[in-house]
Amino acid sequence: MASLLVRNSICIARRSLILSCVRSSSGGPAMPDPLKGKVATSQVSMPDDLGHAVGPERFEMLAKLQGIEDPFDISVKPRAKGTRQEPTLISSIHTERMIGCVCEEDSVRVEYITLHADEPRRCGCGYWFKLVPASLPEVDNM
Repeated sequence: MASLLVRNSICIARRSLILSCVRSSSGGPAMPDPLKGKVATSQVSMPDDLGHAVGPERFEMLAKLQGIEDPFDISVKPRAKGTRQEPTLISSIHTERMIGCVCEEDSVRVEYITLHADEPRRCGCGYWFKLVPASLPEVDNM
């Protein structure tokens, strides 16, 4: 259990490091003010929540201001057919990703599987998953 927590923490830290290096060069949606909440003005003397946030927390807050609801791609994905011909597609910016499958709806146990790029993998319950490349969300002003 401890090794799983450490592994997930390292994965999140690595992802946030990669995401913090990304800068948008395209037009895209309107970008929030990079100094929003950081600089005192005549109306505000204390920073707000965004002004106090740094690192991954600030990245997440800026992404949500731009309308990106899941900037770290950690939301629960609905399963597709799950056959070998039509596996459930899991996106990742890396060549491998660990996923958890709740095999039965009422189960409290999670089956963890490591997926590798372009290599379908079958869970113990019979569902197939496949890792596909994903693009990073473009968030400026981190």
